[in-house]
Amino acid sequence: MDTQLARAGLPAYAELFCLTNFSFLHGASHAEELVERAVKLGYSALAITDECSLAGVVRAHGEARQAGLKLLIGAHFHLTHADGSPALSLLALASNRNGYGNLSEMITLGRMRADKGSYELHPDDFANPPPEREHLRGLPDCLLLLLPEYPAEVERLHRQASWMAATFGKRTWLATTMLGRAFDEAHGAAIEEVSLQHALPMVAAGHVCMHVRSRKPLHDTLTAVRLGKPVSECGYELGQNAEQHLRSRLRLANVYTAQMLEETVRIADLCQFSLEELRYEYPNELIPPGHTPSSFLRQETYIGAHRRYPAGVPANVQKQIEEELALAAQLKYEYFFLTVYDIVRYARSQEILCQGRGSAANSAVCYCLGVTEVDPALGNSVVGRFMSIERDEPPDIDVDFEHQRREEVIQYIYRKYGRHRTALAATVICYRTKSALRDSGKALGVDLEIVEKVAKSHRWFDRKHELMERFAECGLDPESPLAHQWAHLALQFLSFPRHLSQHVGGFVISQDKLSRLVPIENAAMEERSVIQWDKDDLEELGLLKVDVLALGMLSALRRAFDLVSARRGEVFTMQDVPREDGPTYEMICQADTIGVFQIESRAQMSMLPRLKPQVFYDLVIEVAIVRPGPIQGGMVHPYLQRRMGKAKVDYPAGLEKALGRTLGVPIFQEQVMQVVIDAAGFTPGEADQLRRSMAAWKRKGGLEKYQTRIVSGMVDRGYDETFALQICQQIQGFGEYGFPESHAASFAWLTYVSSWIKCHEPAAFLCALLNSQPMGFYSPSQLVQDAKRHGIEVRPVDISCSGWESALEERDGEAQPAVRLGMALLRGMRAEAAQRIEETRAIRPFASVTELARRADLDRHDLQVLAGGNALRSLAGNRRQALWDAAGAVPDKDLLRPTEVEEEAPQLVAPTEGEEILGDYRSQGLTLGRHPLALLRPALLAKRFLPADVLNTFSNNQLARGAGIVTGRQRPGTAKGVLFVTIEDETGYVNVIVWPDLVEKYRREVLGSSLLGVYGVWQQEGIVRHLVARRLVDLSHLLGRLPTASRDFQ
Repeated sequence: MDTQLARAGLPAYAELFCLTNFSFLHGASHAEELVERAVKLGYSALAITDECSLAGVVRAHGEARQAGLKLLIGAHFHLTHADGSPALSLLALASNRNGYGNLSEMITLGRMRADKGSYELHPDDFANPPPEREHLRGLPDCLLLLLPEYPAEVERLHRQASWMAATFGKRTWLATTMLGRAFDEAHGAAIEEVSLQHALPMVAAGHVCMHVRSRKPLHDTLTAVRLGKPVSECGYELGQNAEQHLRSRLRLANVYTAQMLEETVRIADLCQFSLEELRYEYPNELIPPGHTPSSFLRQETYIGAHRRYPAGVPANVQKQIEEELALAAQLKYEYFFLTVYDIVRYARSQEILCQGRGSAANSAVCYCLGVTEVDPALGNSVVGRFMSIERDEPPDIDVDFEHQRREEVIQYIYRKYGRHRTALAATVICYRTKSALRDSGKALGVDLEIVEKVAKSHRWFDRKHELMERFAECGLDPESPLAHQWAHLALQFLSFPRHLSQHVGGFVISQDKLSRLVPIENAAMEERSVIQWDKDDLEELGLLKVDVLALGMLSALRRAFDLVSARRGEVFTMQDVPREDGPTYEMICQADTIGVFQIESRAQMSMLPRLKPQVFYDLVIEVAIVRPGPIQGGMVHPYLQRRMGKAKVDYPAGLEKALGRTLGVPIFQEQVMQVVIDAAGFTPGEADQLRRSMAAWKRKGGLEKYQTRIVSGMVDRGYDETFALQICQQIQGFGEYGFPESHAASFAWLTYVSSWIKCHEPAAFLCALLNSQPMGFYSPSQLVQDAKRHGIEVRPVDISCSGWESALEERDGEAQPAVRLGMALLRGMRAEAAQRIEETRAIRPFASVTELARRADLDRHDLQVLAGGNALRSLAGNRRQALWDAAGAVPDKDLLRPTEVEEEAPQLVAPTEGEEILGDYRSQGLTLGRHPLALLRPALLAKRFLPADVLNTFSNNQLARGAGIVTGRQRPGTAKGVLFVTIEDETGYVNVIVWPDLVEKYRREVLGSSLLGVYGVWQQEGIVRHLVARRLVDLSHLLGRLPTASRDFQ
């Protein structure tokens, strides 16, 4: 196409002023769309120039590299005077690496001096910077375009051009944007006059906001969202036409002079910078004097190896260590390993529980460095999975820390390297369906009540094509033009970026100024800064990211170890947990795993009795097999059949190393890599490229090019074509989400440890989970109910003995202590008030509510929370009396504070049992009394709804009715529309299966009920039981005002 256009005599053109949708609510096209369109139009180059941002350039870079289009890196700015009044607008393009660094640093300056989402730059930042920023004077090695306001006012433009010429010299141009508007002729004439007087060349600039003109409605809608008013009220704020798209060169030739078009190409030729020039420099202060990175890493690795293997390092482990150290030295990744090692070493010095995962985290080197607790000798780590010459990017190591103490680790990193050298990676927050419906609906002027009704009617599992059905349910005519326009715009909003947020823990650390590598801006949280690129951008450019992640189970485990240590009178740690404990595996096989890490979900608990884990490696498989990858790849059923002896264990000769440990069925990513290495002739690095394609397949595609090579390579080596095609199908399944064996092994260890604690120290397990909330699938109420069913005594919050956190209280003659609930569980309770209560109570007990209020300096809010939670029973007798006493116990102020008013309080009747339960749920979300459904059981039995313990005695295919409080709903993408609902009564749980057609038929009941009645068929296979729904009824009215909550998951 480019050749045809050239033959037609069309001028060459480079677009120099182009916004992506990372100019939030300004740009109406993705960077990839703009690049693709520019290629089709035969452009010589394309500049990405978002406003004070480089957030979109990496996406454009990846697309442009594949398409062979020259990409220019730049940004545009609206400068203001010190008083906030507008000064001028300009655009900067990086001509080389130094210019890029200066541009990135200038963006950082503007962003860091303003709140998140905005920036502030002044003319003096370019023309007269302070000494510490002298290197930014005139923004060296950047080309500058003045962006005149429209229509240009000559005198003002003269002043701006004079400043530009004085500041940037011969690197200055006057951008001319002609969009077919009313004052284009006068605008062009004014620019031409100023150009002649100041000898500044004019250049064409499209101010592009969309790749095609059909995006104009979306662009108008984004403008309305930005302005906070409907499109109909935006007036002249909207573009007068759709000319802000990438126009054909024929159209441009009719708008601009040949000289202005030629100038665009000349500027593009002057810009020789590419993002591929960016090279990461690792921090080097970790290396002590007298050591090189290689020697220090080797020393620390072998010190750790002898600690891990006191009887001697096994030969196979030593061989793997040497292989990894040699590859790390060749690829110069020693600094990376040592950086992670330093962070982990700090955490352990502060007694912060942590564990590494990721492919490299289960390497021999990382095991010896203490980054992980999983012995690599237990698995089959493919070194090329995380390091290879072909990969040419840093290894993958994620480190999980206690979620309530991770901030200490984050602040250590900031202290060690400084905020000028480290920042968090970004996470791009994109429009989801509800936010897209709300913003587009408001912009179209739809009644706000209807907008909110439609948004709330959408559920997490609804598909795009079901949107019209939701419109109809909310009273909107789905055939109306408004409904069609709303649906069309809402769908276009989806996946559009809304703003940058901070990654959950991905740190980028550099040797020198990080701001010369990538712009940095303030995060929403204080003392946090974030770069403008996300993890995919960093991976595209091969830049280091150290993941400092939070894991709630580590917080719970650390608390559990502390509690067990205190009871035993000696330190008890994760390393002291007995391996391969029989009772622990028995508990796991019974799916008695509420609260246990990774195997507490509905799907995992259904799998456990089938898989029946007996050893640690079974847990590794269990953790990995209930994932979209193995499910989509058709691996689950064959594996279970082989494990139960119902199918023959069979795999081709030569693949025992890859498939033997999983009965011939590939479950892990590493196995797929090993198969293509052993059977298709891939190198380890090529196999890793396949892995990366698997990970990005859903987003970018790209697996097809590997299929031909895999099939032909396997057939050439004597393997059956059917088996080769099956491997390809399984690879595609991993594209949905496949678990690496290294991840699974790390997680399985935490699974085993948490299972052991639940089995042998159930009271400590509950106490630790309650003190680590929020986390996991289950609410504190469900955790307490489960513990009580296991014989654990749970005691209420009591002002006379409860602390802020829940605690253990020994029981005479009992093996397990009781759990005393802490004040943290009371809704609205403040930690500082609880601390004052504990401090004053330690001096002497409280004699009355009034004395409590005075000594602990409690205000009305604190007293009401304590009384409402029935925590004052030891002082007041009952909840009603406590509320009365609390109302009169608020300390007086000033001179009257020391005085006590003696008055006789009325003796109030204690609440009924139902009122107590209602008060418990309102104040702390749980009750230690009877389950609410125990009170409703007569009414439920009258309707023939049976309790869970009775249903569990039913035989397979027996008609059944059950009712319970909805505690969870889950509709995973692999379930083909099936909704799984968990209901709870006073005797336990019932797992309900709701088929897709029933979900639509009973949508209101299944999604809106707090108390759900289910008519259906009982299904049983071994100890795996389900109630398959045929009819649903909403019984929520029976609960009255009882507040309940369901945890819904995808």
